[in-house]
Amino acid sequence: MTEPVVLGNQAVLARSAAGVGHLTLNRPRAINALDDEMITQIRAALDAWRDDADVQSVLLDGAGERGLCAGGDVRALYDQVRAGQLDLVAGFFQNEYTMNAQIAEYRHPIVALADGVTMGGGIGLAGHAAVRVVTERSKLAMPETRIGFTPDVGGTWLLGRAPGRVGEFLATTCATMDAADAVYAGFADHLVPSAHLGDLRDALQTRADPGGPSELVLLFDETPETSNLERWRGWIDECFAADTVPEIIDRLHAAGDPEATATAERMTDLAPTGMAVTLESVRRARAASGLREVLVQEYGLVMWFATTQPDLVEGIRAQLVDKDRTPRWNPATPAEVPAATIADAFAFVPERPLWQD
Repeated sequence: MTEPVVLGNQAVLARSAAGVGHLTLNRPRAINALDDEMITQIRAALDAWRDDADVQSVLLDGAGERGLCAGGDVRALYDQVRAGQLDLVAGFFQNEYTMNAQIAEYRHPIVALADGVTMGGGIGLAGHAAVRVVTERSKLAMPETRIGFTPDVGGTWLLGRAPGRVGEFLATTCATMDAADAVYAGFADHLVPSAHLGDLRDALQTRADPGGPSELVLLFDETPETSNLERWRGWIDECFAADTVPEIIDRLHAAGDPEATATAERMTDLAPTGMAVTLESVRRARAASGLREVLVQEYGLVMWFATTQPDLVEGIRAQLVDKDRTPRWNPATPAEVPAATIADAFAFVPERPLWQD
């Protein structure tokens, strides 16, 4: 049996027992937001357990009651972009996306407990695991267009495979999913009440019959209620099938549904360029051959934003630095985003490729 181990500065706890490697994100005050060192520690633990005969599965969870992971260290991204430290920006995303692919391709089943807030980079951890568990406290989202950015960490791979046009809806509007929504949209596999998570952790180690992680989770699984996303599919599919964001907003206003109208109003506060690029990103991801292809696309887009788009710094400033919640987008409205801007975003080639030899 592998000896229990605590990695680095204890922001990630890694230990193994009874055939289970256990990774806990341990920054509860920050809702376990990821920084570069935490990602490196997660990768190192997964590397160590990959060929360990005493580890047959991995459990991933977060410390505290608030959530698995609120996302990446966006404030560090803000500081690096403002300082022109694009090598650091590229290095962070290379590290993170390598981890996302590692989780998706891992030889042992990874069970991710997306209890509470699981957003942005947290989706990159939980969304690609073999067994994805949500609870009645779960709040999942890809909220990047709120900060002048675009969904990444392989999120568009998941969004592109959501039913109908649900992926476009979630990606452009930053809508938050509850447990039922997450299961319906393909971001989670099982709903387990939070009160039973301790029992599930114990069962994974004590090998209750049946023995595999997927079968064990079924012992605690409950059927979700009907998802709001499923209820809203009519107007979501009709409106988010439009070619452009301005057309989507027009359709939402014309739909005659209070939720559709409210969605249109929320979109007026989000980054016009971010929404336009994100809409195209999800649609291209839908046609992609696999997660790694999508990660390459996302890497090109995030580096395009970091290199060329002042909206990214402005969005982070408004939400997390000054916290005035009044970003000054440029261009200011979806109708003002030129088609050429979207083409430029997808034509951008980063100086450093994502996958280094």
